[in-house]
Amino acid sequence: MESLRPLLTTYAYNVTGSLEEAKDIVQDTYLQFMQVDGEKIENKKAYLVRMVINLAINRKKKQQKMLSAYHGEWLPEPVATEHADAMVNRKDILSYSLMVLLDKLDPKQRAVFILKEAFEYDHAEIADVLGITVEYSRKILSRAKQQLATLATVKDSSIPADYLNKYLTVMAAGDTKRLEQLLNQDIVLTSDGGGKATAVLNPVHGLKNGMSMLFGLYNKFFRMAKIEQGIINHQPALFIYEGDRLATCQVFTFKNGLVDRVYFIRNPDKLQSLQKK
Repeated sequence: MESLRPLLTTYAYNVTGSLEEAKDIVQDTYLQFMQVDGEKIENKKAYLVRMVINLAINRKKKQQKMLSAYHGEWLPEPVATEHADAMVNRKDILSYSLMVLLDKLDPKQRAVFILKEAFEYDHAEIADVLGITVEYSRKILSRAKQQLATLATVKDSSIPADYLNKYLTVMAAGDTKRLEQLLNQDIVLTSDGGGKATAVLNPVHGLKNGMSMLFGLYNKFFRMAKIEQGIINHQPALFIYEGDRLATCQVFTFKNGLVDRVYFIRNPDKLQSLQKK
């Protein structure tokens, strides 16, 4: 059963948006599973998936109740998807832009959406996992899609070649005109420091304000820092270090070939899995 841990962790992460919590959920699942009579369980994998999904939904509910006390904006914990890792099934990790959008949904809507759209469960399978009717599963999915409004933003993965190199060259040169050509007019920048690292408390909207923030951060904090490129949740990202410590993970989302969203994850609790040992 240990071979299922990466799959189960991936399910839990996609529902909660937290890798650390996902690991705890899977461990709790195994402990609970040890208390039941395994001989009476016909499909152990399905049983474990059901347990993990439902524990993850409950954990997400608790997480959302705590958000009112969270300092500033809350962003999902980033997961590196560039290299193989036994911890999760990386190909099944959702994109970062989708993870952010899914936080608009309640936990059960999120679970139904993920099972149907990401893991291709049919409604009968979803109903079995969540202990609901097939018709209710369909209604939940319909409401989830309505709340997300459009999937076009989620599915747009047109990333210009060599974008990060171009971006860093423009930032180093302080070239305002060239940066403007790389960004969407309605760009939004969001930071998550969790009260443990300096971060802008509210999202910054629009090209003018976005450019001002990007140049301001780069010149004040990033110009002399070590910056590495990578892939976070299947999207381009920059890793910015203070000495040997990863201080910022900057994730880019694209729309029509231009940067549409930039996410700055600075909460050190959310950077632990990315920190080099």
